[in-house]
Order: sequence, then structure tokens, then C-alpha cells
Amino acid sequence: MTGQPGQPPEAGRQPETGPGITRRRARTRADLLQAAFRVFAAKGFGRVSIEEVCEAAGYSRGAFYSNFTTLDELFFALYREHADLIAGQVSGALALDGPDLDVGAAVDRVTDVLLLDLDWLLVKTDFLVHAARDPAVAATLSEHRARLRGAIADRLARAHARTPLPVVLGDADGAAHAVVAAYDGVTVQLLLDRDVDGARAWLRQLLTALLTDGSGTAARTH
Repeated sequence: MTGQPGQPPEAGRQPETGPGITRRRARTRADLLQAAFRVFAAKGFGRVSIEEVCEAAGYSRGAFYSNFTTLDELFFALYREHADLIAGQVSGALALDGPDLDVGAAVDRVTDVLLLDLDWLLVKTDFLVHAARDPAVAATLSEHRARLRGAIADRLARAHARTPLPVVLGDADGAAHAVVAAYDGVTVQLLLDRDVDGARAWLRQLLTALLTDGSGTAARTH
């Protein structure tokens, strides 16, 4: 595959104008992303051709190239879409408390809404492998992971004065790194045993142990 891996989807093309064209292109783009998600999950990135994505979406190659330059570019767009969804889920779950963050309740909400989809995890794993071999891809992946950690750290920092975190985690940023690491660990196990309910229960236990005294009550500092 060729092209610049981190290039914005519309780079190098003249933008089309008009509300009808914009809506049609947006629908085509969404259909291509949905079809690519299914094909990538079934076959793995690197084993999929543009023709297969077009066939699954019911579009021509011309429709593909009016929205994406390469499969790499589509893969980035797909990853961004899901990474933004996860960051939004976490932020929304953490935003429901007032200044006095109820960590136990927040953990319950995060684990209830957090995306634990096997097909997404297969695609995400492909993206991780791709990133391990390409510095430009790795930089984009790091950016999205930092955004997720930032959303968590910001909420914990605003509540930290009234709801102290365990000392071993250090500051809110350290706690956010621990939360993301716990999520990573759970998703790896989920890929192996395919037990979504068990993964949610395990994630809830891990986050509760990390962020509280283990009972759901925020740890106290002295």
C-alpha cells in the first residue's frame, strides 16, 4: 500500500461543494467505513484489498477514491472514529458527578458503557501491530491514547482535592495511565476467552482496586 499513513482524508483533493453532494459523500464515506470495519475484523488489515472493501459496501473504486487515497488512510479514519467514541464514553461517564467524585460509582458507569467489542478489538490489534512497524502510525496511535488519558486525568484532577487518589498512583496523570493499562490488559484477555461479561466484571474489579481502597471508597491520604 502506498500513500502517507497520517495524511488527512481530504488532502490532495479539491473539496466538493453543495449540500446534496456533501450529504451524499458523507453517506458514502460512512458506508465504506462500516464495510471496511467488517472486512478488516474478518480477514485482518494487510489481507484486504480496496476491491473487497468496495464490494462489501456496494460501491465502485471511484467512490472509494473520492473519499480515501489508500487503505491506510481509511484504516486511520476507522481507528479515529472508534477511539473518539471510547474517549467520549469515558468522559461522559466521569462527568456525571459533581466536584465530589464518587469513584466507585464512576467506575461502575465507565465499565457499563465502555466499548468492549470483539470485532473492534481485532481491528485495534491490527492497528497496534501496524504501528509497531511504522513510526508515523505509532505517532498517531500515541496521540489518540494521550487524548483518552487526558480525558480521564482531567476529571480525576478536578476531583483530586476532595477525593484523594491512592498515593502509589502519584498524580491524576499517573492514575489515568493506570486506568488505560487496565483496559489494555482486559481487552487482551477478552480476545483470548471472548467473555465480554467476564471482561466487564474484571475491569470493574481492577479499576476499583486501582482508584480506591478496594471497597469502592476513595483512598485517604495522610
